[in-house]
Amino acid sequence: MFYIVPTPIWNLEDMSFRAVRILKEVDYIACEDTRTSWVLLKHYEIDTPTLSYHSHSGISKVEKIIDMLQNEKNVALISDAGTPGISDPGYALVQAVLEKWIEITALPGPSAVITALSASWMSSHHFLYLWFLPVKKWRQTLLKRISENKTETIVIYESVHRLQKTLKDISTYFGPEHHIVVGRELTKKFEDYQRGSVEEVQKYFLENSWKIKGEFVILI
Repeated sequence: MFYIVPTPIWNLEDMSFRAVRILKEVDYIACEDTRTSWVLLKHYEIDTPTLSYHSHSGISKVEKIIDMLQNEKNVALISDAGTPGISDPGYALVQAVLEKWIEITALPGPSAVITALSASWMSSHHFLYLWFLPVKKWRQTLLKRISENKTETIVIYESVHRLQKTLKDISTYFGPEHHIVVGRELTKKFEDYQRGSVEEVQKYFLENSWKIKGEFVILI
């Protein structure tokens, strides 16, 4: 059996009882980064053997995990934070497992996209998740297209280095009065939401530049 096991975005208390049980019971845990996962596993006294599976893992690592599964070993996949397969290389491994007709069980759990959306004030009935905007190529084309055909809430991730540029671009294509939500450091001690017009949110971060750190989710 292959398990997809979500892990906390940051707050270790967000780990489910079922997730802990599965990680203790499986034969191996495939981790995006074993050093990062060690903190979580140690906290919950999980001593299951680990192996790395990340964006640079080659076909040999995929084949190794497939071989384990075909030999009736149970393997769990976890990412550094959140749900595997969402903005991490886990989707390629899941695809490979399914191609071999191996049974998969996915556990529900933390996701920065859903966490931000649920507290945003924006419609969650229909939304479009775009990961990170392109840095250069296609960036302006994409923004122009979604601004002209916007019928749902748009959710993107952004880094500290490009937050101000992205807010400026949103203002250009959607207008300074367009309402947005910026979630910062979700589930962490200094979690923060800024809700208002693009202009208001830009002003807030200009006046509080020390808060431009960590990870951001922007809802447009």
